[in-house]
Amino acid sequence: MEADKNFILGVYEEEDVLLKAVKTVRDSGVKIYEVFTPYPVHTLEEVLGYRRTRLPIAAFFFGMTGTLLALTMQIGMMGLDWPMIIGGKDFFSIPPFIPVTFELTVLLAALGMVGTFMIVSDLKPYKKPRIFDIRITDDKLVMAVDLAKNKMSREEIAKVLEETGASEVNDKNFD
Repeated sequence: MEADKNFILGVYEEEDVLLKAVKTVRDSGVKIYEVFTPYPVHTLEEVLGYRRTRLPIAAFFFGMTGTLLALTMQIGMMGLDWPMIIGGKDFFSIPPFIPVTFELTVLLAALGMVGTFMIVSDLKPYKKPRIFDIRITDDKLVMAVDLAKNKMSREEIAKVLEETGASEVNDKNFD
């Protein structure tokens, strides 16, 4: 069995049942690959044991890059390369630079966060998406368990999923 190829899916109808099931399945020693939901389920990240994202830190650094780039560009152009006295202001007057600085800060922070998210999430234009169950876009909540990363057998994992309230237990193979 190759890793990330064979999965067992537990299909759930309600989010409360799913949240209890995730805790029970994790406590029984089963490693959950991912949980797919058609809408946000609050506290699911905590129950799955996910750490807080560091995307805001990246956004801060991208924003600071935008701020420094905007100020450097404007001071270089308006103060050093082509100094002009406009409205009696100094060459290095910061207040007229604020709108452009704000816009470039927001632009680089947004584009940097999108790029970082795409890299971290492994989103590529040529990558074929894995669709575990088409109903996760409509009304079902699905817990996927990678069989290769668990020591328990397929039957034992299926029994745990059924005991936690899964309405269906299905196999999914990706070739």
